[in-house]
Amino acid sequence: MAETTTTAAAPRRMSKRLQSNLITYGIVVAFFVIMTALDAAGILTNSLAGQLVPICAYVCMAVSLNLVVGISGELSLGHAGFMSVGAFSGVVAFSVMGGIVGNGLLAYVLALIIAALIAAVAGFVIGIPVMRLRGDYLAIVTLAFGEIIKNILNNLYVGLDANGLHFSLTDAKSLGMQGGSLLINGPQGAAGITKMSTFAIGIVLVIVTVTVVLNLVNSRTGRAIMSVRDNRIAAESVGINVTKYRMIAFVVAAALAGAAGCFYAMGYSSIVPKKFDFNTSILVLVFVVLGGMGNVRGSIISAAVLTVLPEMLRAISDWRMLIYAVVLILVMIVSNNPTLHQFFEALKAKFRRPVKVGRAEKGGEADE
Repeated sequence: MAETTTTAAAPRRMSKRLQSNLITYGIVVAFFVIMTALDAAGILTNSLAGQLVPICAYVCMAVSLNLVVGISGELSLGHAGFMSVGAFSGVVAFSVMGGIVGNGLLAYVLALIIAALIAAVAGFVIGIPVMRLRGDYLAIVTLAFGEIIKNILNNLYVGLDANGLHFSLTDAKSLGMQGGSLLINGPQGAAGITKMSTFAIGIVLVIVTVTVVLNLVNSRTGRAIMSVRDNRIAAESVGINVTKYRMIAFVVAAALAGAAGCFYAMGYSSIVPKKFDFNTSILVLVFVVLGGMGNVRGSIISAAVLTVLPEMLRAISDWRMLIYAVVLILVMIVSNNPTLHQFFEALKAKFRRPVKVGRAEKGGEADE
């Protein structure tokens, strides 16, 4: 009887997971179709159309941070640091690849991959000391690393000439270039960037990010990561290497943030290190918290809505940030209200189809 019930229940669990994933992908595709249709019809304003690339970048950031904060259960306050690493390394990689394969889509895709790899390496290096910490200590150290990365970029000068790349932490004159172009100019950041990022590429990047996170969460590695989150001592007692699985979540999140940073940077003609400061890390953390810890679909929706909301309220500039703050407070109150949770669960139960008992299960009950 027990074996029959387990066998009958397994396909239902698998189908429920598949249905949930399809809904998540459907939301992303529906958003793309609606925005494209509105833009083609001329209904979408220029300001809102300009927000489509940042929306995709912030959605990828929120989903990747949710892997650390929601799935792994660790508080990271330096996620913008990995975004900045991906942004500036992607710009440099595109310039180098442009001289090899041309300034086209291939160079752009290679730049995204290189940015993700460099951000993953940065995540691994930072994760070696960080992943041995927990709680407030981990949050403080990740915050410090985020600020360190920003300050390094503020003092970094990179140039490209016929002899290759030149690096300096002093000034542009110390590069010793013969002609060529200055790619990163310290606190002034990178200018003259070829704008390659588009809304369509952003949707593809979002789908890739969501696919990576969902596959990781639903894998054996993901179950080990969540077991560490739920009970560290119990996980260690059954032989799970806690540091290893925390590191996996941290490095994957860093790589996805690096790709998002490259995509974000190449949607503008110039970027500066100041853009990727502590406030950006907190903004992405707000997306994760409001969308629900561990809820990938919620991170997508909250990042999209909260990115475009200030722009939609620009007509009432004197009140828009106040209204934005009120919306954040109301969302937090509603999402943490147990009475409302019970109401919505009861509402969903009314529309939920009754589970049909299979013949095998009926036969097992008859034998009893």
